[in-house]
Amino acid sequence: MKVNNRREAVLKAVLGGMNDVATLCEHFGMSEATVRRDLRALASTRRIVRTYGGAAAVGAHEPEATLEERRVSAREQKDAIARAAFARIADGDTIFLDGGTTTAALARLLPAKAVHVVTNNLIVVSALAATEVPVTLIGGDVRASSMSTLGPLAQVVLSRISVDKAFLGADGVVAGNGLCEASAEQAYLKECAIRQAAEVFVLVTADKVGHASQQHWTPLERPWHLLTDDAATAEQLAPFLARAEVSVQTVPVADPKGQAAGVAAEAGK
Repeated sequence: MKVNNRREAVLKAVLGGMNDVATLCEHFGMSEATVRRDLRALASTRRIVRTYGGAAAVGAHEPEATLEERRVSAREQKDAIARAAFARIADGDTIFLDGGTTTAALARLLPAKAVHVVTNNLIVVSALAATEVPVTLIGGDVRASSMSTLGPLAQVVLSRISVDKAFLGADGVVAGNGLCEASAEQAYLKECAIRQAAEVFVLVTADKVGHASQQHWTPLERPWHLLTDDAATAEQLAPFLARAEVSVQTVPVADPKGQAAGVAAEAGK
């Protein structure tokens, strides 16, 4: 097949949702080097954007929601996911809470536990400052659009701390690719937190499951837990359930107590 024809075929596959290098290699019977070369060529003409481990349509890079939009959106789902995460925390744990409004919902539950919180989330600090929960703010440069701290100082501080559990948010999560974010600094700080945590939990609403909305990626290459609400479809969850390193828990939003919290579908156990 001529190079131009092959790249048109690769472009069509990516636009159709075939986003990772391994799948493209298998589909076209090509080497990884050839696929990556074709993706670089397509990205250079802005027909696609490169992602961690693959590519996505240019339109997949969506405008980032404002903080106020995130505060009011899917509040019941976020509260239900927060209750499910709370059930995973034991007295005496040191936990990391990532930036975002779902982790902030979890923070509001924490005065009922004897925990130590490490965070870059200024909303979490505000929620816990008047309580007896010990809080360590990791510092760094303030990102006003998410009210979180990022950058080299935050990365250095995280490298000096270990936590029992890290609770991470994301703009999207894709099986095999990881977490996507609007900025490289956000993505890398999550990677730092993952390295320092004994257990990793990703807290996202169903609309973010399988959704590559941004082009900066945090790989998830170790066992981790996905907690989402029960609006996630079987098609969305199937790629995660197929991976041995992922356990998946869907949370019924209608349950006012979020008990244990919901229907657990687990893989890799």
